[in-house]
Amino acid sequence: MINVCEILGTRYPIIQGAMARIAECNLAAAVSNGGGLGIIASGGESADWLRQQIQKTREMTDQPFGVNLMLLAPNVEELIEVICEERVPVVTTGAGNPGKYIAKMKEHGIKVVPVVANVALAMRVERAGADAVVAEGTEAGGHIGETTTMALVPQIADAVKIPVIAAGGIADGRGVAAAYMLGAKGIQVGTRFLVAKECIVAQGYKDAILKAKDSSTVATGRSTGHPVRVIKNKLAREILSLEKKNEDVEKINELCTGTLAAAVRDGDADHGNIMSGQIAGLVKKEQSAAEIIQEMFKEAEEIYEDRNHICRAGSSISGNGK
Repeated sequence: MINVCEILGTRYPIIQGAMARIAECNLAAAVSNGGGLGIIASGGESADWLRQQIQKTREMTDQPFGVNLMLLAPNVEELIEVICEERVPVVTTGAGNPGKYIAKMKEHGIKVVPVVANVALAMRVERAGADAVVAEGTEAGGHIGETTTMALVPQIADAVKIPVIAAGGIADGRGVAAAYMLGAKGIQVGTRFLVAKECIVAQGYKDAILKAKDSSTVATGRSTGHPVRVIKNKLAREILSLEKKNEDVEKINELCTGTLAAAVRDGDADHGNIMSGQIAGLVKKEQSAAEIIQEMFKEAEEIYEDRNHICRAGSSISGNGK
């Protein structure tokens, strides 16, 4: 199996999660300069915006980076044209099956890594030519599936031959080590990068992550068929209340309009849509993107060293007992 770092062209097998309205050139370049794969999130953006972001990212880093495509976007084909023209090194995809677009992107030398939430889709995108898949569990922030990372990753790893990258609930070296034990060959991280110094979100958004506890997130939107994991606040409670009353989707959508911008730009901790993964309770400090990556993999290496030491000691003890 091809190494994830070889596919991505990175020093570390880590992808920065695609966070709409948040993951732009500053964060993407910082992650790539730090040895990971920075991602520009194109969801909700125009083709002109994306081209500018790609060009700005290239001015800020000479390392590989990627673009995330939300396949439900009405302008997805325009975005793909820009990606192909600019020959972006890697594309991740979400919200659907990218099968009909994979061949075109690969013709332009682009590595395609779909984000999937079930085994069936992982197998379909492998057949369509995907280079790897991101198996994202329900612990992740933003739009989510139903299956946990611990259950999802090994099942997908058993079902496909291409590398599996684990996502959802990973924020430190323990998460990295656990992902590898489950069969993953790399990781994707979103929530911890929200508090990276290079991340453009307002301080109020970052503070909500830094203050979070283990029970601070909730999934809204289940009644609409599009669940989203966010930090609990007044907005989240209002949405849940409407869902409990079986209010129609339009009313819920109306309540949510503009709330992501309120969180990202204004840091509105009460009425902003503060997307976050369940792992937020482990995120306690602001660091540069490079520091985050280095710390996570250093911790993982220490865990492996401890494990190997314990295994060697156990073998010795077992041997002495014979």
